[in-house]
Amino acid sequence: MTKPAAPKRHLPSSPFKAPPAPPPKHFAVGDQVTHDVYGLGRVIGVEDGTATLVDFGSVQKRILSPYAKMVKL
Repeated sequence: MTKPAAPKRHLPSSPFKAPPAPPPKHFAVGDQVTHDVYGLGRVIGVEDGTATLVDFGSVQKRILSPYAKMVKL
């Protein structure tokens, strides 16, 4: 089975509890990360929870929050 592109939203009239929101990801300068598209990299800059600057070796990219494709190692 394939996963839907967008998560299902919770309706206010639903008798079931809303699923808990995932905690926001926080990165610090020097953290080693992996990205689904760019691969292994190191955080070289952080902009107040809105974006991070990551050095992936051959290229530096500014990754915007919510960092769906990036994971801290």
